[in-house]
Amino acid sequence: MHAQGQLIAVGDIELWTEEFGDPAGPVVLLVMGSMTQGLLWPDEFVGRLAAAGHRVVRYDHRDVGRSTARDFEAHPYTWAALKDDALGLMDALGIDKAHVVGHSAGGLIAQWIAAEHPERLESLTVIGSSPLGEREGQVLMRALLGEPQPAGSLPEPRPEFIDFFRAAITAAPPRDRAEAVDLQIATARIMNGTALPFDEDAQRRLEETLFDRSRDPRTTANHRLAGMADPEVEPTGLLGTVRTPTLVVEGTHEPAKPGHGRLIADAVPGARLLMVPSMGHMIAPEVVAPVATALLQHFAAATAAAAAADGAAT
Repeated sequence: MHAQGQLIAVGDIELWTEEFGDPAGPVVLLVMGSMTQGLLWPDEFVGRLAAAGHRVVRYDHRDVGRSTARDFEAHPYTWAALKDDALGLMDALGIDKAHVVGHSAGGLIAQWIAAEHPERLESLTVIGSSPLGEREGQVLMRALLGEPQPAGSLPEPRPEFIDFFRAAITAAPPRDRAEAVDLQIATARIMNGTALPFDEDAQRRLEETLFDRSRDPRTTANHRLAGMADPEVEPTGLLGTVRTPTLVVEGTHEPAKPGHGRLIADAVPGARLLMVPSMGHMIAPEVVAPVATALLQHFAAATAAAAAADGAAT
């Protein structure tokens, strides 16, 4: 699959962006998670959406991949900036509305946009994410520190996830490319979950590509600093106001946010929850086809519902 990537000016930064499919087709905006490059949307997954007639856009967040990478102390921001970047990218590309698909922390961004700017969405899809405003980052930190969770907190990550990242907190940082790639492979193995096979050779090729295309691999940690800068920045109590047609996708072997998908689906009126057998946190090759098919059906249903509503209004 080939596309011409380009740097798009959004405010005072540039976001590396790739487009696929029909330039005149309905837009699908893919929003990846924290510290994660747009290439983590699998090519086959993107290709299936594009082959169905959509204009598919994936991009690198600021401080990740080929997008602008800066010193956080000189250019601080919160997670609200990453949400505004997504909207700014839509503006820069001339996109009024899109089927917005968010993975992990990108799913938080997508929920946030749906809550505050519903006019910009044709549909909302959230994959492997947590409910907006429920302080998932604080739940994670308490789990890693072995602290008790207050009543009503989100479910903790699975034990293997906690054990791995608890050790990573105290480990020495990677000294070179080889150690950085090895750490990312080990992380990907945990994120794959315990049900599906893990192709270490394919993951190594991907991680080497991701490392080599990054402007500055060190600045990916800025996303963690952004979350710490204002942990209360996510708005609370808004999911019940979302009226955008919503699909929530979670793997049955989700290691990081188990059970969070159900909470999102329960909070958003009319949302549909899809539990994908054996899927972990990422969109592994074995689940690309069923997840892409579910999204295409969701897009079509949302488009048909909007057309029916427009017809009734006239």
